[in-house]
Amino acid sequence: MSKAAVMPQSPLSRFWHKWRFHLNILLLLIPLGFMPKYFADAAMFRGDSGLGERELGEVKVGPWSVQLAELRDEAPRADGPAGYFKAFNIALCQACIAEVKAAYLRIGKPRSLRAAGTIFFGTPYRMSTGLPIPLKTRADAELWITLEGWDGSMHQAAVPLSKASPATVAWLNKQGGK
Repeated sequence: MSKAAVMPQSPLSRFWHKWRFHLNILLLLIPLGFMPKYFADAAMFRGDSGLGERELGEVKVGPWSVQLAELRDEAPRADGPAGYFKAFNIALCQACIAEVKAAYLRIGKPRSLRAAGTIFFGTPYRMSTGLPIPLKTRADAELWITLEGWDGSMHQAAVPLSKASPATVAWLNKQGGK
């Protein structure tokens, strides 16, 4: 009768058996460090913490008013061959919810309602749009908000891009926007 030969343990095996519990605890604790940002982003997208990271306050558009906010205070993001986009949110005033048919946002003054820009979508309390940012946009450009009423009326207001999104202006200056 022979006894089975006992193989000596390698240093890696000894390390694993000694520290595996501690490494598993570490793997559970690392995601906890990212939880505050996750919950802050979730609250922002639900609308619990306002319209966005950078709210501009009330903007008067004809007889109506809106709350405009930049979703994130960061440079525009590339979206493949479509170019760069910046997300904005808007909320209609309580009195104008039943009167406004559509809301649009554009860089530069629109020539007509057909060229009013990107349309906002969502509930009247929190509508969103992705605004294309051309590389040749000037730093002193203006964002134009166009509201179309159910009665066919059209009202516009301009907000300086530097006020609406300083991060975009800094990005344009870095890109060499003309």
